Amino acid sequence: MPNKTLEDKIKEGRQYRSMKLEVRASEEGKDKPSYIVEGYATTFDDPYLMWRDGDVEWYEQVAREAFKNADMSDVILQYDHEGHVYARLSNNTLSLMCDDHGLFVRADLGGTEDGRKLYEEIKGGYTDKMSFCFTVADDELLREEKDGKIKYTRNITAIDKLYDVSAVSIPANDGTAISARNYCNGVIAKEEAERLLKAEEEKKLQEERASRERELALLELEQYRTI
Repeated sequence: MPNKTLEDKIKEGRQYRSMKLEVRASEEGKDKPSYIVEGYATTFDDPYLMWRDGDVEWYEQVAREAFKNADMSDVILQYDHEGHVYARLSNNTLSLMCDDHGLFVRADLGGTEDGRKLYEEIKGGYTDKMSFCFTVADDELLREEKDGKIKYTRNITAIDKLYDVSAVSIPANDGTAISARNYCNGVIAKEEAERLLKAEEEKKLQEERASRERELALLELEQYRTI
């Protein structure tokens, strides 16, 4: 079975979010080679700009309890969400922990030559961002409008499954951009459908009101004729 493409994964509902967060090489093991890296894949209750279109802005945040019931049975660490596995939960080279700040990631990249190369890139500051791939179980959308500008804030309250955490070359990768656009377009379509439905209902009410007024006018005319 061929590997799934990024487009295939997004169609399945997987979403990608890259965060402008530091990935740092650990200071542990100064007496021997250490290939431990640490960082945060996401922060909690910290809104970040996801999309902007004219006077409309879309923000998103991950709630503190979002990972409470998430499936994190065998998360892997990759580079740019593609290809080689550098660490994984099942062999204890990767650990994840939710703390007060966010989803904390700690990985030992010393198991493979490619992992050690990635460690050197992180240590040298060439790669200093993290991202995660997930599906959403539940969320809520807040809408604010002020001075003609609209602000949406999506609050992700429950994550269904965490697939991988990834060191990324740039935070605004294709997966993040496509996932964000798909979500925003879906909200726009839903809001437009609701607007059209509301307009149709208002039109129907106006027609009913006009019909009642005509009936009353005819009734008053008949009463006048009988006087």
